[in-house]
Amino acid sequence: MIERSRSASIKEACWAVIPAAGGGTRMGADRPKQYLPLAGKTVIRHVLERFSRHPAINGIVVALAADDEYWESQSRPRGKPLLTVIGGAERCYSVLNALRLLAKHAQADDWVLVHDAARPCLRGRDLDHLIRMLAEHSVGGLLGVPVADTLKRVEEGSGLVSDTLDRTGVWRALTPQMFRLGALTAAIEAAIDAGVRVTDEAGAMERAGYLPRMIEGSADNIKITMPGDLAYAESLLASRGHEEY
Repeated sequence: MIERSRSASIKEACWAVIPAAGGGTRMGADRPKQYLPLAGKTVIRHVLERFSRHPAINGIVVALAADDEYWESQSRPRGKPLLTVIGGAERCYSVLNALRLLAKHAQADDWVLVHDAARPCLRGRDLDHLIRMLAEHSVGGLLGVPVADTLKRVEEGSGLVSDTLDRTGVWRALTPQMFRLGALTAAIEAAIDAGVRVTDEAGAMERAGYLPRMIEGSADNIKITMPGDLAYAESLLASRGHEEY
C-alpha cells in the first residue's frame, strides 16, 4: 500500500496518471515519441520529474503498452512511488486501467491529475496553479488557453472553406486535467459502456453532467506530435533555465 499523505494546503491527496501506451506514428520515429531524446533526457522523463518534484503529488501511475520495449531501460525519478499498468488501444482505456489500479491505494475523493506523456513542457507554476485553484472545487477542471486564431470550417475532401466560426469563449484544452478518482472512473466507464470514446477526461466528466472549471495555463505546454515539435520543445526548455518543481 502506498503511503497516503496530503499537502498542507490541500485536504485530499493528489495523484498523477500518465497514459503512455500510444505509439505516436505521426512522428515517423523508430520508437514511441515519449521515449525520444529531449534536452538530455527522454520526453517522458521530463514529465515524470515535473510531477515527482511537486510536494502535493503522492505518487504516479503510468499506463504502458503491452509490448513496450523501452520502459525498463528508462531512468526514473526518485522520491515518489511510481506504479505501472498495461494500457489500452485508446487513451480512455489506458486512463481507466490506471484509475482502477490507483483505487487500490487511494480514496474516491482523492484528486487525480491526468497528463499526456508527450507534454514535457508543463511549467511548474502552471501545475501548482491548477492544484491550488481546484483544491476546493466540487468537480475539478483542466488547464487550457483561449483560442486566439480565426477558426474556419473546411469541407472534408475538397479543402474549401465553408464558414468562419465564432471563437468567443472557445479554449484549447491542455493537460493536466484534474478530477476526483471516483467520479472520473465512473464517468469514463459510463462513456465506454455507451460506445463513446472520449478523447480527454473533461469530455467524460461533461458527458456525465459535470461542469469542469477551465484554468488558464501557458500556451507553450505543447504536445509532441510532429517531428518539428521536438526541436521547439527543446528550445522552450532551454530558455527557461531552472524552475522550481
